[in-house]
Amino acid sequence: MIAVMGATGQVGRGITERLLAGGEAVRALGRSEARLAELARLGARTCAGDAADEAYLSQAFEGARAVFTLLPYDPSLLDYHAQQDRLGESIVRALGSAGVPYVVALSSVGADLRSGTGFIASLFAQEQRLSRLPGTQVLVLRPGSFFENFHAALPSILEHGVYADAFAPDVPIPMIATRDISAVGARALMARDWEGFVVRELLGPRDLSYADATRILGECIGKPELEYVRLPDNEIERILVDAGFSEDAARLHVELAGALSDGTIRAREERSPDNTTPTTFEEFAGGLARPEASSLGAGS
Repeated sequence: MIAVMGATGQVGRGITERLLAGGEAVRALGRSEARLAELARLGARTCAGDAADEAYLSQAFEGARAVFTLLPYDPSLLDYHAQQDRLGESIVRALGSAGVPYVVALSSVGADLRSGTGFIASLFAQEQRLSRLPGTQVLVLRPGSFFENFHAALPSILEHGVYADAFAPDVPIPMIATRDISAVGARALMARDWEGFVVRELLGPRDLSYADATRILGECIGKPELEYVRLPDNEIERILVDAGFSEDAARLHVELAGALSDGTIRAREERSPDNTTPTTFEEFAGGLARPEASSLGAGS
């Protein structure tokens, strides 16, 4: 049996579906039985609970040959790192008490740095915890920025005809589709062919700047004039808080943007067939924009 945390999320769901398609027995973990119900219909055994509850996780991990773990991103957390630390410690203790032999953990490019990286600093801390698990083979996946982060840009594009954020417009960064992360994670969970603590970067098909990505998105939705605008940090923080971010999370978003913009966060591996994934941003943007194309065009 393979246990999958975050099974209703973008990466976890893709992993769960691929494992089931490969004939694996899967225990799908999530907060809500209602959201897990569709995976149950596909053949997964489901287990709903709070990932901060060590007893719940220990039971969910019991008997697993391998486990997929992650720290769920939640920008509403009032003290982001403290709450992620508590969750991370719960996960690692549960893995140890259940004696899980293989773990695939979702991390991020930039998690080699202790601080100054916004949200990613929590992933550095979690990698350190996982590296100390005795007798457990741990594979850490460090993907670039998710294509799916652009979902949040659509309402602003619809309303203002521009994409605005705190990232420098012309700095190329690794970007990747979550389905490609899921594919790598599922293969690893089935193969279990590594030893020790191993880190693997996943860099997407090519690096893209925010200006490049915005231009491609604009072309896909029939708005070739669409532009990316970098706003002042304090303005972005205010916008994010108004959108539901905690003040702490808004500050961390700006810190993350600054670290990507000045090159502090960067891939540590040379691009290779092993870390280059197939889905292009053009493919993603076409699928993302299709439901919105008519309404976007109506205002032109």
